[in-house]
Amino acid sequence: MDLEEKKYKRWIVILSIAIPLVVAVLFGIKIPNVKPLSFLPPIYATINGITAVILILAVIAIKNKKRLLHERLMKVCIVLSVSFLVMYVAYHMTSDSTPYGGEGVIRSVYFVILISHILLSIGIIPLVLITYVRALSKRFDKHKKIAKITFPIWLYVAVTGVIVYLMIAPYYVN
Repeated sequence: MDLEEKKYKRWIVILSIAIPLVVAVLFGIKIPNVKPLSFLPPIYATINGITAVILILAVIAIKNKKRLLHERLMKVCIVLSVSFLVMYVAYHMTSDSTPYGGEGVIRSVYFVILISHILLSIGIIPLVLITYVRALSKRFDKHKKIAKITFPIWLYVAVTGVIVYLMIAPYYVN
């Protein structure tokens, strides 16, 4: 690890712990006398879908030696992921959680997807940050190595975010 990476290490650790903790705490807080932001779930599900597409485009860009395009697309993915997180927390601070109404095997499928999505969305935080810092540090050999792990997990989280939304959308109360 070079000096550039070391100066970011503390921030990566802090953010990787703080973000899931803050989200968990805020998830349990309801803002009183505020109209539910029920319009947000389709928006943040769309953001997940766009993130998935841009992640794929970013990989295609780097494979075609378009480093600047790759860099810009990855920055867009980070901004989209932060936007998703803000909207997700805002929705859950103003709305009750929606119970899944499906039955039988599909209910089990839903919960397997949901739980894997949640766990990997926590795990992707340090992976994205480390991958980004290695690119910033111009340690492209190490960046490429971890990106091969980060990309499929981040893509899975983005795609399963859309799937979870589509599976629970029929049970939202308007």
